[in-house]
Amino acid sequence: MSGLRDWLKPHRIVMIALFVALVVWCAFTLRWDWIPKYTPLALQGIWRTLWILAVTSVLGFVLAIPLGLAQAIGPWYLAYPARVFCTVIRGTPLLLQLWLLYYGLGSLFPQYPWIRESDLWPYLRQAWPYAVLGLTLSYAGYEGEVMRGAFAGVGKGQLEAANAFGMPRFTVFRRIWLPQAIQSALPTLGGETILQLKATPLVATIAIVDIYAVAARVRQDTFIVYEPLILLAAVYLAIAGILAFAFKKLEERVPVKTG
Repeated sequence: MSGLRDWLKPHRIVMIALFVALVVWCAFTLRWDWIPKYTPLALQGIWRTLWILAVTSVLGFVLAIPLGLAQAIGPWYLAYPARVFCTVIRGTPLLLQLWLLYYGLGSLFPQYPWIRESDLWPYLRQAWPYAVLGLTLSYAGYEGEVMRGAFAGVGKGQLEAANAFGMPRFTVFRRIWLPQAIQSALPTLGGETILQLKATPLVATIAIVDIYAVAARVRQDTFIVYEPLILLAAVYLAIAGILAFAFKKLEERVPVKTG
């Protein structure tokens, strides 16, 4: 009960009351009769947004590990390309990167008969591989910098002690260095994953029907402007809230070391 009393403080009660009033106002004053018609398409859009987010975040993080490691301890011929890659990705708009991949690289493939006749052509002619590639590289560019700092922040004494005991270098990396780097980077990874979610609407610009594209189609078909946008914001808030809750629970299970 004490925890409930602490949570239900006056300012929070006011915020909850305002939120409930806003929901009631939206429910009774705005038009929602279009929802049944577009529900199947909206569910497909939500699913496509979720799987693009999951795939690109996982692949981007896997790529960020060697990028961060190369910048932290790699020789110059590995550190320099990794640093250039992260700088270019972080210094250019994601929309530009997607367009360069889809309208640039994607437009070159049809010119080569050996590509059109290959088994990869049914995939290369679609938009989703370029969206996955673009979002993966973007996530890797930002997380590569995060992992660089995380790897550099691991205490050298632990690594030297492991080497002194004769532990193989890969075992040191797998059992000591990488876990502690992920521990320190975990809060930032959660925030970057939510930012990745908010970047997914850009895939609608290359003909992928995600949840944002569904809302745009509703506006075009029905000339209803505010309702689709409000519902779209609610969907993104719900997904972002679930992600934040999941990363918070993960941080509780894997405590972050601060010193």
